[in-house]
Amino acid sequence: MNEVAYDVTGQIDQLWIYPIKSCAGIAVKQARLLRHGLQWDRHWMVVDADGEFLTQRNHPRMALIRPEITDQHLVLHAPGQDSMEIPLLAQGEPCRARVWDDTVQAWDLGEWAQHAGQWLSQVLGTNCRLVRFDPAQDRQASERWVKAGEAPVHFADGYPLLLLSQAAVDELNQRLARAGEAAVDARRFRPNIVISGIEAHDEDRVEELALLDQPGLSLRPCKPCTRCPIPDIDPDTAIPGVSIGNQIRGYRQDSRVDGAITFGMNAVVQGLPWEQDSATMLTLGQSLGGQLRFE
Repeated sequence: MNEVAYDVTGQIDQLWIYPIKSCAGIAVKQARLLRHGLQWDRHWMVVDADGEFLTQRNHPRMALIRPEITDQHLVLHAPGQDSMEIPLLAQGEPCRARVWDDTVQAWDLGEWAQHAGQWLSQVLGTNCRLVRFDPAQDRQASERWVKAGEAPVHFADGYPLLLLSQAAVDELNQRLARAGEAAVDARRFRPNIVISGIEAHDEDRVEELALLDQPGLSLRPCKPCTRCPIPDIDPDTAIPGVSIGNQIRGYRQDSRVDGAITFGMNAVVQGLPWEQDSATMLTLGQSLGGQLRFE
């Protein structure tokens, strides 16, 4: 049997899940991979009274809300607040929630809804509540970019996964250092998977990244991730800045998205069984390989 010769090979260096959209992430050593992304990623969302989603763009203090996943609970932490536990599968009456152009059915968390809403409203200083994605809903990534097959997604902006090379962050830090600015880490870009061992932004240039220990399973980068002010919000203090945006604006204008600033690649999962109880796991150190896309 002939071995595939890959143009690039690397390893999974970091794995992140973001249980509540736009709140702090959780670094994990392994994560269950499903067709809609990593288990529990963007499974909950903070919304206003009209069901419209809240993000750090307008509420930077969301960066200070630290979710924790235990065997049975979603636990919320924030500075100056007592922690709050919500059962992972809590659901109440169906409600409508809007994320960008998509309005979907969600769960209002039943008897825990009022307490969660009060807790979040106190942290953020605005009236809001927490909803949970209803897995029975069929929210799909953009056909324009996915093209072949279906790509279900929960409350993520639009795609199951976000990939980023560690070398891209290292290159940015070199530019920041030359400008007299402090270094940053990958958290600023909220990736699910940080890849080491590949060149800066190789994630832009590969057709797909095969999981070398799981034949037939791969991650396919499909759309450059356009960037808003969120990378300039310090994840430890929630204080906004401008240095990151100023730097990447100078070298990351992307013709694929009409000159918008991009950093990292949205990706879909290929080769995963339809069954929702798939036991496929991603782990730190797992090897990936891909062919470069020549255009």
